[in-house]
Amino acid sequence: MQNGNRKGIAQWSKTYAGKKFYTSILFLALPIILLVTFTFIPALDMVIFSFQNRDPYGTKPTYAGFSNYVTIFTDKDYLETFKNSLYYLVGSFIQQALALLLASILCSKIRAKGLFKGILFFPYLMNGVAVSIIFQRFFLKGQKGLTPDGTLNTILTTLGLDPILWFDVDRPFLANCCLVFISIWKYIGFDIIMYIGAIQSISPDLYEAADLDGANPWQNFRYIVFPSIKPIISLQLILAVKGAISVFEIPYITTKGMMGTTTFVIKTINTAFSLKKVGLASAMGIVLLIITIIVTFIQKYFFREDDKTPKENKRSRKGTVK
Repeated sequence: MQNGNRKGIAQWSKTYAGKKFYTSILFLALPIILLVTFTFIPALDMVIFSFQNRDPYGTKPTYAGFSNYVTIFTDKDYLETFKNSLYYLVGSFIQQALALLLASILCSKIRAKGLFKGILFFPYLMNGVAVSIIFQRFFLKGQKGLTPDGTLNTILTTLGLDPILWFDVDRPFLANCCLVFISIWKYIGFDIIMYIGAIQSISPDLYEAADLDGANPWQNFRYIVFPSIKPIISLQLILAVKGAISVFEIPYITTKGMMGTTTFVIKTINTAFSLKKVGLASAMGIVLLIITIIVTFIQKYFFREDDKTPKENKRSRKGTVK
């Protein structure tokens, strides 16, 4: 019986379906091995580390239970990072709204559309470190962040206005708003291009039918553009929220996380490599992952393909069951 099964498998492997199967396995083997080795195994280790008190070298780790997670949600220094993430979260929604507005304008009949697209997309092509240094000189003079000198203040002084200390320990709100502005300036170009591509994929017949019905530009956007590009808006919002939660490059280069601008990722890195608390930093990484997953599911729920609201979907399902 076993010999018969072996012969059957051998014969099947010579067929087109068998060759296709084994070829697919060979192509997938290396990526799966790399994925497991460098993603799944480190992620599992991070979950284990989050329940331990351990140093970077892993010498004599001790079981800590949920104490690391309790520290994250009770310690004032760690809670402040969640507050700072809200600045970027609000900024991400402003960024999406501006990107959608500019994309709609650039898809209309205006001159030099290609030039404006290039200008708006160019900051996204720039290195994040370079952008941070440029705006560091724009708001400050040097890297200390304690003087009101800088390009912007030079312009204000020329206009007869008083210079402003943009990054001040006593005014973290202003400092975080400046960093959010930098983030929007750099990343809005990508969102604009994505929205332009989605808007241009809409059939012109829909616009012609709307023109025959006497629809104005707002009605065209509300009833044609927005429903048609809803999946792209959902995707961009997910990416924007993930970016707001995990922001690192711009605040770290510009202010080193000082003056009340520390983000969750900066705090995680400092906890792991400066304070040598790998267990606590691992717990912070797990919390960041859970928050990202929750936000993704929430946005998926509210931006479903079906135009009905969740309550209407429940009613329709009940009616179908009956």
